[in-house]
Amino acid sequence: MSSTTAPARQTARGTSRLHAWVERFDSPVTTYYLLLFLTGALVVFGLIMVLSASAITALDTDGSAYAIFATQAVYAAIGVVALAVASRIPAGTWRRLAVWVLLAGIALQLLVFTPLGRGGFQGNRNWVFIGPISIQPSEAIKVGLALAGGAVLATKRRHLRELGHVLVPYLVPLAALGVGTVALGHDLGTVLILGAVVAGVLFAAGIPVRWFVIAGIPFLGAVVAFVLTSPNRLGRFDVWLGRDTDEWGVARQSIHGRYALADGGWLGLGLGQSREKWGLLSEAHNDFIFAIIGEELGLPGTLAVLLLFAGFAFACYRLVSRSEDFFVRVVTAGVMTWIIVQALVNIGAVIGLLPVIGVPLPLVSSGGSSLITTMGALGILLSFARHEPGCREALSARPSSVRRSLAVVSGAVRGRRGRS
Repeated sequence: MSSTTAPARQTARGTSRLHAWVERFDSPVTTYYLLLFLTGALVVFGLIMVLSASAITALDTDGSAYAIFATQAVYAAIGVVALAVASRIPAGTWRRLAVWVLLAGIALQLLVFTPLGRGGFQGNRNWVFIGPISIQPSEAIKVGLALAGGAVLATKRRHLRELGHVLVPYLVPLAALGVGTVALGHDLGTVLILGAVVAGVLFAAGIPVRWFVIAGIPFLGAVVAFVLTSPNRLGRFDVWLGRDTDEWGVARQSIHGRYALADGGWLGLGLGQSREKWGLLSEAHNDFIFAIIGEELGLPGTLAVLLLFAGFAFACYRLVSRSEDFFVRVVTAGVMTWIIVQALVNIGAVIGLLPVIGVPLPLVSSGGSSLITTMGALGILLSFARHEPGCREALSARPSSVRRSLAVVSGAVRGRRGRS
């Protein structure tokens, strides 16, 4: 009898553990902790790779291998503050601030065309310099488009089957101004990401699919015009199509990015052992950091990045599906679309699946405006997750690690006093 009951007991234990794991995963705090963990993992991983990818460039330009990493670490610290503050602001307050966030981003973007603005690569005007501080205002517009879309469309929720209510005032004038001011600076990569954010917001709001086609035709027409009127962008398309293979010309970045991935092979050369970062691959710590990840950490490193972003998409989907607030669902979909599409565009350019359009890998690439703004947006999602049904109560009921540690210390002190 004992021989037959032992397997049954083991099966029962396994079943109970599975049920316990399922119940824990279905906890109202799961989305909150999942978003927090994935954000922290991507930021820490990004700092490690920025240090590795930028060491040679920093040593050459600043005399210290840690210069770019130190700056990025400061940005990450500011991002942590932005995330913490944003996560404590209730969803209702974000809804009231939504349009103002977008208008502030547009106002900052207009400064690009003043003496404070400065042209970037190939004449793109996308930076504002205030003393020693440089800002890329288009990053704030990404957050603003998601927030404003949620606020405006939530107000018009009962009328979203009517085209006029969708057009005014979200698409025209708000989204048109946001995307248009960036387009005037000739930053095509950011324009594409902003278009994806608007599409994600409208899709989550339940806009009929046929309207996406109507809106998509003029948007794609504008993108084609951007490409055809720019010799630089036409050159990048020639590289993508395989017409230009000069590794010391326009094709240099794309070719050496794939060289880096090929050198990494299955298991990589080892952390810090990249060859391409020695002046061969430009923007190794920025737009092409994924190539350095593949070169140094191999297939496991690249898959880890993909899994982290996939986990983020799942966490956002979980927040959307469990929330009863229309505003929260739409904003979460907009932020998720922004980060996932930008990651896919960046990775697609590195591996040759897409043309190079110059967007960073979110939370991983070097860059202050992108990192701080993205972490602030994730703080907004944490605020939404905190207000998921049952989450706030569960978080309040759990003692913090600091309180637990103090309780352990005080108990030990009382025990020693009692023995004495």
